[in-house]
Amino acid sequence: MNKIIPHIYQVKVELEDIEPLIWRRLQIPADLFLHDFHKVLQTTMGWENQHLHLFRKGKKLFGMADDEWNGNPLFQDYTIVRVNDLLRKPGDEMVYEYDFGDDWRHRIILEMEMEPDPLEYYPVCIDGARECPPEDCGGPGGYQEMVAAVKDPSNPQHRFFKALFPDGLDPEYFDLEEINDILLEDDYGCLLPFDDYDEDEDED
Repeated sequence: MNKIIPHIYQVKVELEDIEPLIWRRLQIPADLFLHDFHKVLQTTMGWENQHLHLFRKGKKLFGMADDEWNGNPLFQDYTIVRVNDLLRKPGDEMVYEYDFGDDWRHRIILEMEMEPDPLEYYPVCIDGARECPPEDCGGPGGYQEMVAAVKDPSNPQHRFFKALFPDGLDPEYFDLEEINDILLEDDYGCLLPFDDYDEDEDED
């Protein structure tokens, strides 16, 4: 019996409210579950999976089911929802939100649907630009202030941020090969949430 190989979606992911634009172009299985797409986004953007997240499509919300969302008619557990349930044709969009404090919003646009390449591993990042901001840096405004301070020795916060990033802060850094190497790891290279690390330590 031949295995059915799903179609591939090419999507562009844009981190909103930062100029110049931080973006990634991905090719993913069209039937990828949203909880797995979350892991792919964490790795390809460069986040560390330290905060809560959800997907938005119109007024509907998709994320991890917990008591906070119980009874909300607009919320659905994302472990039973696939990307192609929400994005059906080129031009369709949804939003991925990460860290409700810093409020990182990613615009996800379906660019095209294609047949899979039997020699390719999916998901794969095929293009992109610029490094993801550091975790807990204060959102788009805080990040841009940080970059400006690192570049300007006369800025009152220059010494603080230079010490915080001794190896430098390069907003233009982007390593496509490194991203795709990490995607080959378990859970698409997504780091464990802090709570899971704590549980592992308790078991030792």
